[in-house]
Amino acid sequence: MHELKVECSFSAAHHLLNYNGECENQHGHNWKTEAYFRGSELDKSNLLIDFKVLKKELNNILDTLDHKDINTLKEFEGISPSSEIISKYIYKKLKEKFPQTYKVSVWETEKACASYFEE
Repeated sequence: MHELKVECSFSAAHHLLNYNGECENQHGHNWKTEAYFRGSELDKSNLLIDFKVLKKELNNILDTLDHKDINTLKEFEGISPSSEIISKYIYKKLKEKFPQTYKVSVWETEKACASYFEE
């Protein structure tokens, strides 16, 4: 089994709904995103997936979030866009294109992240 990881980042604002505390107020993060891919079959170049292709697609997804107020985006309408929900959103988008998508981690700070994967 092979595992790949690519990292990209974006900056965005959000606020948590139904939260009693400071994070209920709009605030921003410089989010680091890690996407993991797993598979056992390599292509004729002995690659699981080309890193350039993975980074391009991840950046395309992150561009829809970058410098936005995430709460105002249609995909997050009426839900609290926590790191958990954002990691799930990115995971689902990547999985549409790459079935080898295994896990997505979204870092709010250098010491705190949320990850989404399916068993």
